Amino acid sequence: MKFLPEKSYHVYNQGNNHERLFHQDFHYDTFLGLFKSYILPHCHTMCWCLMPNHFHFLIHTDARVSELKKQGGLFLDPVTNGFRKTLSAYSHQFNLQNDRSGALFRPKTKSKCITDEGSITNPGLSSSDYLAKCFHYIHNNPVAAGLVSLPEQWEWSSYKDYIRENEESFCNKELAYKLLGTERIT
Repeated sequence: MKFLPEKSYHVYNQGNNHERLFHQDFHYDTFLGLFKSYILPHCHTMCWCLMPNHFHFLIHTDARVSELKKQGGLFLDPVTNGFRKTLSAYSHQFNLQNDRSGALFRPKTKSKCITDEGSITNPGLSSSDYLAKCFHYIHNNPVAAGLVSLPEQWEWSSYKDYIRENEESFCNKELAYKLLGTERIT
């Protein structure tokens, strides 16, 4: 992954061999705590969803992503390094708690820049339309998977942060509204 400033990205990964990542509420809480520690200080989060065997984040970068740091023989931006640290720390804790070893996540976390016109595969779709499509896709993932009937019923997504006032939300809703070209989420 490589993140550039002033771009929006859909970041996702899943359990190795579709393995379940989150079994209990404290697993979800642990992962979100690590995300807040290692990634949130380096970018804006517009929305997110944790599913039993995968996760999605829609983030927006700014100048903070340009602060490269040496990690071994590589220079990594802080968001890439943050995802690396989050997945590594979560895997380590999960493996200890569950008496297991080995990779928990697929080796490559995917990130797709969705604000570059060149990344849009549908020629009739603008970047703001693509952003909105991704935003709704992430929030509707639990419905599509048959886990709930409505997105607001899923505890582990930011959807509830948008439909009611949530002072604990770590989403930058103002930025999301601005980039989506709307004043509220329906």
